[in-house]
Amino acid sequence: GALLATREPTNCSPSLCSDISPLLKDPAAFRTLIDLLEEHLRASFPKIDFIAGLDSRGFLIGPPLAQRLGIGFVLIRKKGKLPGPTESVSYALEYGKAELEIQSDAVEPGQKVVIVDDLLATGGTMCAACELLKRLKAEVLECLVVIELKLLKGSEKLKSIPFYSLLQFD
Repeated sequence: GALLATREPTNCSPSLCSDISPLLKDPAAFRTLIDLLEEHLRASFPKIDFIAGLDSRGFLIGPPLAQRLGIGFVLIRKKGKLPGPTESVSYALEYGKAELEIQSDAVEPGQKVVIVDDLLATGGTMCAACELLKRLKAEVLECLVVIELKLLKGSEKLKSIPFYSLLQFD
C-alpha cells in the first residue's frame, strides 16, 4: 500500500484530491489500488455475486476487481445508454436532476452486489444506484469508493448500507 500513501499536498482542492487519473497512468499504483480493494472485499465478504460499477469511473475500477474475485461486472449508467429493458431512477443534483439505469435482468433477486465508484461526494449517485439494485431485489453488501470527500457527508445518505472508502479527505 506504500504507493497510495502519498503525502497530502497542503493545497489539496477536492478536484485535485479526487482525480484518479495519476493512478490510472501508473500501472504499479493502479495494481496496488486493485490489490487493496480486493483484500478488503475478500476479508469482508465470503460471497459476492457481482460488482456493479457507476458510470463512468466505476467502469475503470470495477472490471479488474471483478476479474480478481472471479465474478461478473454489471453496469449502472446514465439514462439512455443501455440496450434492452431497464430500471431507471431519478435523483437530485445540486444543479438539477439526473437519471441512472440498470438493465432489468442484470442481477437476480437475492444476489449479493458491491457497488464501486471512484469518489463519494454528496452521495446522490450512490444512493440512486442502491435504489436501482433494491428494485431488482439484489442485496447491496457495500458501497465501495477509492476517495471520500468527508465534508460533503455523502456516506450519511447511505444510512444502513455499509460503506468503505480507501482514502478520505476533509
